[in-house]
Amino acid sequence: MDMKSDREMFARVSFYPTLFYNVFMEKVTSRRWYDRIDNNVILGALPFRSMTQDLIQNENVKAVVSMNEDYELTLFSNNAEMWKTHGVKFLQLPTVDIFECPDQSKLIQGVTFINRFLPPVNRLPGIVSSNSEDSDESGTVYIHCKAGRTRSATLVGCYLMMVSLES
Repeated sequence: MDMKSDREMFARVSFYPTLFYNVFMEKVTSRRWYDRIDNNVILGALPFRSMTQDLIQNENVKAVVSMNEDYELTLFSNNAEMWKTHGVKFLQLPTVDIFECPDQSKLIQGVTFINRFLPPVNRLPGIVSSNSEDSDESGTVYIHCKAGRTRSATLVGCYLMMVSLES
Protein backbone atom coordinates (compact mmCIF):
# COMPACT_ATOMS: atom_id res chain seq x y z
CA MET A 1 0.00 0.00 0.00
CA ASP A 2 1.19 3.48 -0.77
CA MET A 3 0.94 6.47 1.54
CA LYS A 4 -2.15 7.94 -0.20
CA SER A 5 -4.14 4.72 0.07
CA ASP A 6 -3.13 4.42 3.75
CA ARG A 7 -4.53 7.90 4.39
CA GLU A 8 -7.72 7.13 2.48
CA MET A 9 -8.16 3.89 4.44
CA PHE A 10 -7.64 5.70 7.76
CA ALA A 11 -10.18 8.37 6.78
CA ARG A 12 -12.74 5.66 5.98
CA VAL A 13 -12.12 3.64 9.14
CA SER A 14 -12.30 6.71 11.36
CA PHE A 15 -15.42 8.19 9.73
CA TYR A 16 -18.14 6.73 11.99
CA PRO A 17 -16.24 7.00 15.29
CA THR A 18 -15.39 10.65 14.62
CA LEU A 19 -18.92 11.43 13.39
CA PHE A 20 -20.39 10.00 16.60
CA TYR A 21 -17.82 11.98 18.58
CA ASN A 22 -19.02 15.15 16.84
CA VAL A 23 -22.66 14.34 17.68
CA PHE A 24 -21.68 13.72 21.30
CA MET A 25 -19.73 16.98 21.54
CA GLU A 26 -22.62 18.95 20.06
CA LYS A 27 -24.90 17.52 22.76
CA VAL A 28 -22.62 18.08 25.79
CA THR A 29 -20.75 21.28 24.89
CA SER A 30 -21.62 24.66 23.42
CA ARG A 31 -20.53 23.44 19.98
CA ARG A 32 -23.23 24.01 17.35
CA TRP A 33 -23.89 21.76 14.34
CA TYR A 34 -23.81 24.75 12.01
CA ASP A 35 -23.31 28.51 12.08
CA ARG A 36 -24.54 31.23 9.78
CA ILE A 37 -21.51 33.06 8.39
CA ASP A 38 -23.41 35.80 6.55
CA ASN A 39 -26.83 36.25 4.93
CA ASN A 40 -26.02 33.67 2.26
CA VAL A 41 -23.65 31.08 3.75
CA ILE A 42 -23.93 28.53 6.53
CA LEU A 43 -20.86 26.53 7.56
CA GLY A 44 -21.71 23.25 9.18
CA ALA A 45 -21.19 19.61 9.86
CA LEU A 46 -22.76 16.78 7.88
CA PRO A 47 -26.45 17.70 7.59
CA PHE A 48 -28.49 14.71 8.66
CA ARG A 49 -31.59 13.83 6.64
CA SER A 50 -33.73 14.73 9.64
CA MET A 51 -32.49 18.33 9.31
CA THR A 52 -33.47 18.75 5.66
CA GLN A 53 -36.88 20.40 6.06
CA ASP A 54 -35.64 22.71 8.83
CA LEU A 55 -32.72 23.86 6.68
CA ILE A 56 -34.96 24.50 3.69
CA GLN A 57 -37.84 26.17 5.54
CA ASN A 58 -36.11 28.02 8.37
CA GLU A 59 -32.67 28.74 6.91
CA ASN A 60 -33.74 29.26 3.26
CA VAL A 61 -31.21 26.72 2.01
CA LYS A 62 -31.32 26.66 -1.78
CA ALA A 63 -27.98 24.92 -2.35
CA VAL A 64 -25.51 22.62 -0.63
CA VAL A 65 -21.77 22.23 -1.15
CA SER A 66 -20.42 18.97 0.22
CA MET A 67 -16.70 18.45 0.62
CA ASN A 68 -17.38 14.79 1.49
CA GLU A 69 -16.50 11.67 -0.42
CA ASP A 70 -19.34 9.43 -1.62
CA TYR A 71 -19.09 6.94 1.26
CA GLU A 72 -19.63 9.78 3.76
CA LEU A 73 -23.02 10.59 2.24
CA THR A 74 -24.58 7.14 2.15
CA LEU A 75 -26.06 6.41 5.56
CA PHE A 76 -27.15 9.61 7.35
CA SER A 77 -27.00 12.47 4.87
CA ASN A 78 -28.56 13.41 1.56
CA ASN A 79 -26.62 12.78 -1.61
CA ALA A 80 -27.13 14.69 -4.88
CA GLU A 81 -30.27 12.77 -5.86
CA MET A 82 -31.92 13.26 -2.47
CA TRP A 83 -31.21 17.01 -2.39
CA LYS A 84 -32.61 17.27 -5.91
CA THR A 85 -35.93 15.75 -4.77
CA HIS A 86 -36.16 18.61 -2.26
CA GLY A 87 -35.44 21.23 -4.93
CA VAL A 88 -31.98 21.99 -3.53
CA LYS A 89 -29.00 22.41 -5.85
CA PHE A 90 -26.00 20.29 -4.88
CA LEU A 91 -22.28 20.43 -5.57
CA GLN A 92 -19.94 17.73 -4.32
CA LEU A 93 -16.22 18.48 -4.20
CA PRO A 94 -14.91 15.22 -2.73
CA THR A 95 -11.84 15.67 -0.57
CA VAL A 96 -10.23 13.02 1.65
CA ASP A 97 -10.83 13.80 5.33
CA ILE A 98 -8.05 14.48 7.87
CA PHE A 99 -5.07 14.44 5.49
CA GLU A 100 -6.08 16.61 2.55
CA CYS A 101 -7.51 20.02 1.88
CA PRO A 102 -9.44 20.97 -1.24
CA ASP A 103 -7.20 21.88 -4.17
CA GLN A 104 -7.37 25.22 -5.95
CA SER A 105 -9.69 24.02 -8.73
CA LYS A 106 -12.23 22.74 -6.18
CA LEU A 107 -12.07 26.00 -4.25
CA ILE A 108 -12.67 28.05 -7.42
CA GLN A 109 -15.53 25.75 -8.41
CA GLY A 110 -17.02 26.08 -4.91
CA VAL A 111 -16.84 29.89 -4.79
CA THR A 112 -18.31 30.07 -8.31
CA PHE A 113 -21.21 27.86 -7.21
CA ILE A 114 -21.83 29.95 -4.06
CA ASN A 115 -21.82 33.10 -6.19
CA ARG A 116 -24.88 31.81 -8.11
CA PHE A 117 -26.97 32.05 -4.95
CA LEU A 118 -25.95 35.53 -3.84
CA PRO A 119 -28.50 38.25 -4.56
CA PRO A 120 -27.70 39.70 -8.02
CA VAL A 121 -26.56 43.00 -6.50
CA ASN A 122 -24.05 41.14 -4.26
CA ARG A 123 -22.63 38.72 -6.82
CA LEU A 124 -18.88 38.74 -7.09
CA PRO A 125 -17.80 40.36 -10.35
CA GLY A 126 -15.37 38.46 -12.52
CA ILE A 127 -16.66 35.07 -11.44
CA VAL A 128 -18.32 33.45 -14.40
CA SER A 129 -21.10 31.05 -13.53
CA SER A 130 -23.61 29.16 -15.62
CA ASN A 131 -26.54 31.34 -14.59
CA SER A 132 -27.63 34.51 -16.28
CA GLU A 133 -26.93 37.75 -14.46
CA ASP A 134 -30.66 38.37 -14.52
CA SER A 135 -31.64 35.09 -12.87
CA ASP A 136 -32.34 35.11 -9.17
CA GLU A 137 -31.61 31.86 -7.36
CA SER A 138 -30.83 33.84 -4.21
CA GLY A 139 -30.77 31.93 -0.98
CA THR A 140 -28.56 30.28 1.56
CA VAL A 141 -25.79 27.85 0.68
CA TYR A 142 -25.03 25.20 3.33
CA ILE A 143 -21.34 24.27 3.06
CA HIS A 144 -20.27 21.17 4.91
CA CYS A 145 -17.89 18.33 5.45
CA LYS A 146 -18.16 15.81 8.28
CA ALA A 147 -17.44 18.18 11.16
CA GLY A 148 -17.56 21.56 9.44
CA ARG A 149 -14.13 22.53 10.68
CA THR A 150 -11.51 21.79 8.02
CA ARG A 151 -12.50 20.96 4.43
CA SER A 152 -15.65 23.09 4.35
CA ALA A 153 -14.08 25.85 6.48
CA THR A 154 -11.32 26.13 3.86
CA LEU A 155 -13.91 26.81 1.16
CA VAL A 156 -15.80 29.29 3.35
CA GLY A 157 -12.51 31.08 4.07
CA CYS A 158 -11.88 31.45 0.33
CA TYR A 159 -15.42 32.75 -0.18
CA LEU A 160 -14.93 35.32 2.60
CA MET A 161 -11.62 36.45 1.08
CA MET A 162 -13.34 36.98 -2.28
CA VAL A 163 -16.16 38.92 -0.63
CA SER A 164 -13.72 41.12 1.30
CA LEU A 165 -11.71 41.83 -1.87
CA GLU A 166 -14.87 43.14 -3.51
CA SER A 167 -15.99 45.34 -0.63
